[in-house]
Amino acid sequence: MYEGLRVAVVVPAFREREHIAHVITTMPATVDHIVVVDDASPDDTFEVAVAVNDARTEVLRHERNKGVGGSIVTGHRRALELGADICVVMAGDGQMDPEQLPRLLTPLAEQGYAFAKANRFYSATSYTGMPTHRVVGNLVLTFLTKAASGYWNLVDPQNGYTAITRDCLERLPLDRLAERYEFENDQLIWLNILDARAIDVPIPARYGREVSSIKLHAVVPRLLLLLFRGFWRRVWHKYVLWSFSPVALMLFAGSLLVLLGTVVGVWAMLASVGPSEASTGTWLLAVAPTLVGIQLLVQSLVLDIQATPK
Repeated sequence: MYEGLRVAVVVPAFREREHIAHVITTMPATVDHIVVVDDASPDDTFEVAVAVNDARTEVLRHERNKGVGGSIVTGHRRALELGADICVVMAGDGQMDPEQLPRLLTPLAEQGYAFAKANRFYSATSYTGMPTHRVVGNLVLTFLTKAASGYWNLVDPQNGYTAITRDCLERLPLDRLAERYEFENDQLIWLNILDARAIDVPIPARYGREVSSIKLHAVVPRLLLLLFRGFWRRVWHKYVLWSFSPVALMLFAGSLLVLLGTVVGVWAMLASVGPSEASTGTWLLAVAPTLVGIQLLVQSLVLDIQATPK
């Protein structure tokens, strides 16, 4: 237990026969339950995890591969059944330092947060040694996730080292969360809809010889689509359905005005091709709505940032 709270750690594992035993045996004494979920690994990850014979550990196995998100959801459901007050996710590859676990638990146990996640990029040297394209990719993904989720205070959205309270987990629609690589992004969007207080905790990652199996050409389009849909889902639930907020009014009005200005501007440019030319009034009809629309969109962004659960 930690501060009187029962802690369960969910360990999603796929092809982790080389690391899973070490992950289990190095788990801190504060952890009451360890739920390992083997995601239909083609190797003997399941057998290795069972062979550890740890009294706190329960090993589950999917009959078919569901992805990391599906494994985490399976583990969370079991952790709730075991009576956990806090559920932690720690990957089966050993990159998440178990000694840092108390730093994730403290905000939930003592400061009233519902969700805490690790952040690898907490200092000026965090990107040292990382290829430029990965740095740019992380920055772009971080901004897009901030906009989609509404957690403008969080960085490193793909970091899966997380902790969540039982109350918050029970409110999450687990059956609707993304099952694969985009699970973390989708979870943040739903957490913001629930107005859950979330915090970043500076925790360095431990890199070994692991080779990423992520296929970017398949993941990126799926992730971008999820963020787009998630943004509008959050706006609908948080700013329209549950409370018609000025954020929604400014966002919808601004979007329509920018669209109107763009359409009129394109028409004016086409009309100006050749001897004829669009009138000053036509150009004004294109520029004015666009400028007003941009101002409304910026203001809706400011209000959304101010509405970040704190």
